[in-house]
Amino acid sequence: MPRVKLDSAFCAAAECQSGKKKTDYWDKDGSGFVLETRATGGKTYYLRYIEANGRQRQLKIGRWQDITFAAAKKKAQQLKSQVVLGGDPLGQKKRKRLVPTYAQLAQQHIDHDKSCLKRPENTEAVMNTHLLPKWGRKRLDEIKQQDVAKWLAQLREEYAPATVEKLRMMLGRSFELARRWGLPGAEINPVRGIPRFKFDNARQRFLTAKEVEKLLYHADRSANKRLGAIVRLLLLTGARKTELLQAEWNHIDLERRVFFVPDSKTGKARHVPLSGEAIRVIEGLPRLRDCKFMLANPRTRKPYTDLKHPFDTARRKARVHDLRIHDLRHSAASFMINAGIDLFTVGRILGHADHQSTMRYSHLANDTLLAAVEAGAAKMVGGA
Repeated sequence: MPRVKLDSAFCAAAECQSGKKKTDYWDKDGSGFVLETRATGGKTYYLRYIEANGRQRQLKIGRWQDITFAAAKKKAQQLKSQVVLGGDPLGQKKRKRLVPTYAQLAQQHIDHDKSCLKRPENTEAVMNTHLLPKWGRKRLDEIKQQDVAKWLAQLREEYAPATVEKLRMMLGRSFELARRWGLPGAEINPVRGIPRFKFDNARQRFLTAKEVEKLLYHADRSANKRLGAIVRLLLLTGARKTELLQAEWNHIDLERRVFFVPDSKTGKARHVPLSGEAIRVIEGLPRLRDCKFMLANPRTRKPYTDLKHPFDTARRKARVHDLRIHDLRHSAASFMINAGIDLFTVGRILGHADHQSTMRYSHLANDTLLAAVEAGAAKMVGGA
């Protein structure tokens, strides 16, 4: 273990001692700075030090041909300072290598959601579309709050506020799960501290009777032969799109006039009452052989997963461009309320978990009540 004064000239000339596979030259200043020379001709700078429990550690600084002596010496001094202050540079380096990338965390997040969410495919879709392309290759400790804040600000120029908020929450959720699981690099959640962007996500679009007529006209003429029935039943029942598309024939009780929903968004089964018109639509549906689904795709004999193209075509031809398919549920509620049905009853039909969801229609109820008092006043004044 030769101890010498390491300098640039010595390191350039140093060779492995004859008959040995390698020779270590220690800097005689006692810092632990070492040049390792090998019989193969290679040379490497190291720092060797004693950690707190008495074990000797070796930390590679760089190969002689890749780094100058001055740079290697400076790095050795920096690392030695960490050791003197109670640090463990090699341990830190090893821990850093254990920090997973966001792509690795994302897969664990997806697997977790598959165990507890009804529709984990939504998590996977958002991850693949937005989060992984941006953060997938970065280690968790490389994702900084200022970078996340800048990314979210850029997204707001392209996407709706609700979409950006969903991305903010999902990225934050990933780090919360990582912290719970004790993953290295997740000690600081870069999303925490970034305030929620305030926006009004309330959107209410209700069809008029004339608009319903035009929409049904074009839905009936769609290339999707089920679209007309689907639109009618969404308007007549107020059911959610997925509830209706997943409906099986054994969920329909024509005698009792109810549609049984075994698994709703709220997690509770419910019964949707069927009007006479809804029953007529259902009775007119063709039954596919060996198919249990009421509104199945005739080609696959399975429920439709996407109605975007046929619905977009029908709404465009009907000139209701701002209509979403979920607005058919809102419209069903508006027609019931404008017919004088109270909010509590409408909420029960729609399967709302709490009255707050139904309160979005309160202004429609007020319109109905106002019409009632106006009619009463007109009768009173006329009678006088």
